[in-house]
Amino acid sequence: MSFIRKLGGAALAVGILASPAMPAMAAEVTIGIRSEPSSMDPYFHNLGPNNAMIGHVFERLIDFDSKQQLIAGLATSWKPISDTVWELKLRPGAKFTDGTDFTADDVVYSFERADGYEGGNSSFRTYTKGKTVKKIDDMTIHIETESPYPLMPNDLTTIMIMSSDAKGTGEAGKNKGVDAKDFNDGTATIGTGPYKFVEWKKGDSIVFEKNDGYNGQLPQDWDKVTFKFIPEEPSRVAALLAGDVDMIDNVPTVDIERLKGEADLDLSQGVSNRVIYLHLDQERDKSPFVTDKDGNPLDTNPLKDPKVRKAISHLINRDAIVARVMEGVAIPAGQLLPDGFFGRSPNLTADAYDPAAAKKLLAEAGWADGFGLTIHGPNDRYINDAKIAEAVAQFLTANGIPTKVETMPKNVYFSRASKGGPDGTPEFSFILVGWGSGTGEASSPLKSLLATHDPSKGMGASNRGRHSNPEMDKLLLEALATVDDAKRATLLAKATDIGIGEDQGIIPLHYQVNTWATQKGLTYNPRTDERTIAYDLSPVK
Repeated sequence: MSFIRKLGGAALAVGILASPAMPAMAAEVTIGIRSEPSSMDPYFHNLGPNNAMIGHVFERLIDFDSKQQLIAGLATSWKPISDTVWELKLRPGAKFTDGTDFTADDVVYSFERADGYEGGNSSFRTYTKGKTVKKIDDMTIHIETESPYPLMPNDLTTIMIMSSDAKGTGEAGKNKGVDAKDFNDGTATIGTGPYKFVEWKKGDSIVFEKNDGYNGQLPQDWDKVTFKFIPEEPSRVAALLAGDVDMIDNVPTVDIERLKGEADLDLSQGVSNRVIYLHLDQERDKSPFVTDKDGNPLDTNPLKDPKVRKAISHLINRDAIVARVMEGVAIPAGQLLPDGFFGRSPNLTADAYDPAAAKKLLAEAGWADGFGLTIHGPNDRYINDAKIAEAVAQFLTANGIPTKVETMPKNVYFSRASKGGPDGTPEFSFILVGWGSGTGEASSPLKSLLATHDPSKGMGASNRGRHSNPEMDKLLLEALATVDDAKRATLLAKATDIGIGEDQGIIPLHYQVNTWATQKGLTYNPRTDERTIAYDLSPVK
């Protein structure tokens, strides 16, 4: 076992107390993960692997527990003091790992940098726009909005706080003088979190050490944490079985039953709030990867028609994908969030596999003879992502829409999917992607995936299909300013009914169910936000 080590000596079991004559013990853990982050810069990319990894070093004002219930972070309390102003009291005594004190100046700086960030993918501007952060004193800030904004605490779980004294080599005025490489090499990776950054060996590992100056409430069971990047699923499982790592995430669905039978291992499993879905090009009249059935370019884009998008949804057999591709470890999806989350619609269920209904819709839209597509997707980001893309292509091809498949590593894919086309537009026509609600409710995916793309307002940051419906936008904005929870939930549900039920702005496929596996003697608390975090891994007491 590698999770309790004596410095320079042999391993001892958890719970054995060292005598005064024994050397000091160091608790170390090695975690094998599928997805390497694309940056340690907290504002580079609003992406699950980034947010999980960076969150070991940088804290948020308000955080989530494993079930996405709000808990204190760098703010010890928060409350509205008027219709448009929230007051937050900050945690006294918090220090950055360079020894400097955390104050309100760092919060103001962090929000300004996140809001003005250039060059990243899927920005955090969705959560910063329309908010003015003011320092009242060193330990008090006010955040002001133009209208009432009841989701302020949820939004504050997304922005990590960095030091306003961080130094870098970036150009003045661009990303506040600190570039992503300054975080990746540790120069600017200075946080207040439970761990401090040691090194990042690209393609191999990231190492953290316990932050002895941390004064927050998150557990620090480990003196040293090593995250090993093992994207190949058989290799990740083999590393766990060999004892080379103490835990792995994204347990391959085909291996779950086998690993359940291993006496030296334990599994943790939980439903995620992540929906796996398809984006379709709804903006361009001539879409680059839409062709006739012989592969020739088309001058018209059938994906702009909601009837065509609904037809495609009916041509995908979600039950078969869940059963065969996901080995039963997923839930068919018909909207943005699974049961139990705030703001979901009571009216939407997963579309049935119905080729007859699909062909009727295609005929009504003037595409009875079909057309051709290419589906693009990552091959190292979501559970079985490349296999899901292949399955979608097979269903469409079998029903008159011949579909090619092109998958690639996520670090290449997301950049191209977001801004690989002319003038920084999305490059692809039809893409597989996933979204986990960063705020734990429906406004997050509505704002990012379906709201009209408008960077100046922080809307549609990940709307790579460029869906746009003014009525849906209006309902969403009304919901964001509605204090009454019941009324806000109704408005979010109505916006979902339009964005998905009427427009088919995205095509939901399924909700992920995530599985972690640990060595005996360790336990992992499964998270609805899917993050693999060292402070949710603990020795069995």
